[in-house]
Amino acid sequence: MNKAYKFRIYPSREQEVLLSKTFGCCRFLYNAMLSDKIREYQATGKMLMNTPAMYKKEYPFLKEVDSLALANVQLHLEKAYKNFFSRPSVGFPRYKSKHKNHNSYTTNVVNGNIVLSDGLLKLPKLGKVRIRQHREIPEGYRLKSVTVSREASGKNYASLLYEYDCGENQTTERVHRDTKILGIDYAMHGMTVFSDEMDAVYPGYLRQAEEKLAREQRRLSHCQKGSRNYGKQKRKVALCHEKVRNQRKDYIHKLTRKIADTYDAVGVEDLDMKAMSWCLNFGKSVMDNSYGMFRDILRYKLEERGKKLVKIDRFFPSSRKCCKCGKVKKELKLSERIYRCECGSVMDRDKNAAINIREEARRMLVG
Repeated sequence: MNKAYKFRIYPSREQEVLLSKTFGCCRFLYNAMLSDKIREYQATGKMLMNTPAMYKKEYPFLKEVDSLALANVQLHLEKAYKNFFSRPSVGFPRYKSKHKNHNSYTTNVVNGNIVLSDGLLKLPKLGKVRIRQHREIPEGYRLKSVTVSREASGKNYASLLYEYDCGENQTTERVHRDTKILGIDYAMHGMTVFSDEMDAVYPGYLRQAEEKLAREQRRLSHCQKGSRNYGKQKRKVALCHEKVRNQRKDYIHKLTRKIADTYDAVGVEDLDMKAMSWCLNFGKSVMDNSYGMFRDILRYKLEERGKKLVKIDRFFPSSRKCCKCGKVKKELKLSERIYRCECGSVMDRDKNAAINIREEARRMLVG
């Protein structure tokens, strides 16, 4: 299995300049290769198999940066084409813009060209750069690649991808009826409702930061675009967004760690969060909850421990079904927050759904 560790790096001024050049060269090469592919297909109807080496003679500045970073540009473009042909809904590959805030490039480990030791990370062309390694890398992990990125706030990060043997963590055995299973239902307020007595309410960090964020964005709108003050204010806005993002990730990581350590299996609904944000007009609330990120992080943490995440079909009537008698209501309005059944059961709507999800997950696992 693969696992990535993200650390902040502190390059010198010269290294900052080289990083900017590398980001720019990767973006330029991606756009040039995509443009030539489109032009060739329009002229001949065939796919052009171009490589970074074909552009270095015409554009000598490409030789100043890491060649492996340019090689990964080709792989990323080929992957974008492959995704488009396998799933046309993802859209045709698009050009990269230098006005976008996220910049990154990926380089691979070849003959020990990347080394992490003593608070320094050695990278091709860049040399040794200071790194804040806040976590130890377990023994036996093999470094495969490093992705260097720069956030809108100007902070630089290195994401180190390691490969390791999962050993006995992976299991394909069918669970038993006494297996400890947790059912999780999505809630607009609080993100999750659990089938057990476990309690966790998402604070809604974006809502908390809305007033400050609006104030900083209002100041940004009064600055002249392209001026020095505009750049400073833009970084302040980026820092506000970054803080919310970090708070959200920290909360989700702690919650998923607690769940993965406590339960043997977890049942969740396979919801399309993007579609929910569009059709229900709850875009800000749905995106702030980051329920999709919660499921992804929970899945890999369960898999690391040899446990399972069970996705229940989104059309399963978890909210309309009574967890006591099993009767399914024909209709249940979104405004009805208390579930009342003819059998006398009265409970919170989301709690009832979470229990139904847990039992459906148990049925799928035990059979």
